[in-house]
Amino acid sequence: MKIWHQSFTELDVLPAYREAMERHIRKVVLPDTEVVMHGVRPGTYPSNYPGTDISYAALFAVHGTQWITQALKAQDEGFDAYAMCTLPNPYIREIRTLIDMPVVGYGEASFHMACQLGHRFGLMVFIDRMVPLYKEQIGIYGLSSRCAGVGPVGFSFHDVLKAWNAPAPLIARFEQSARALIAQGADVIVPGEMPLNILLATHGVTRVDGAPILDGIAVTLKMTEMQVQLRRSVGLGQSRQGWMNDQPDRQRVDQVLAFYGLNQ
Repeated sequence: MKIWHQSFTELDVLPAYREAMERHIRKVVLPDTEVVMHGVRPGTYPSNYPGTDISYAALFAVHGTQWITQALKAQDEGFDAYAMCTLPNPYIREIRTLIDMPVVGYGEASFHMACQLGHRFGLMVFIDRMVPLYKEQIGIYGLSSRCAGVGPVGFSFHDVLKAWNAPAPLIARFEQSARALIAQGADVIVPGEMPLNILLATHGVTRVDGAPILDGIAVTLKMTEMQVQLRRSVGLGQSRQGWMNDQPDRQRVDQVLAFYGLNQ
């Protein structure tokens, strides 16, 4: 199968991160699965850090429109699935109404998987301004009672990039933050944004004091493979019943995107 991987970062300006993710993806997926990595358009952000923009709700929403157009492109190019490998999953519900293939998001998939691995999960993030968004999404997924807390990990995206080749001190700080969530009742930890997830997975950090550290890229891609296989074997797919799920006419979708200048 062929999976379109979509990141919220501009991958070409983060070569070490991209290479580490490619290595880890190859270790995770089936031998005959091809994962093609995509980032946002060059120049989307003023630096290599998305957080300068996506920590504001309006800019997060505007940048999120790239995920819609990329999903349509994935379908047009014959991909089997669309893997949204970012924690906040912009427009995931709307995207599922637009394309006829599995759409899997890191945040949604990881929160549900965490509930199968333990009783309550904790989520750690770089951008504490986005905590309300994640709490709202967890509520939409119906999992508020299964979440012990959402809070900052205590360091930044740039700290992860700097520590890529010498991560021991940063991993120790991560473990300290994880223990604070465990003290609040978390027995599974979702490590938040993908760069931290990849750093921990690359260096074999899988547990803190018995609590699993969920590997979000692995969960997202294995869930994607499973949905493709279920679609092929038994025809299981997205609902098309009701306002939340019904699929608009593709020609009209293209007209609307062109009207707003989003069809570039």
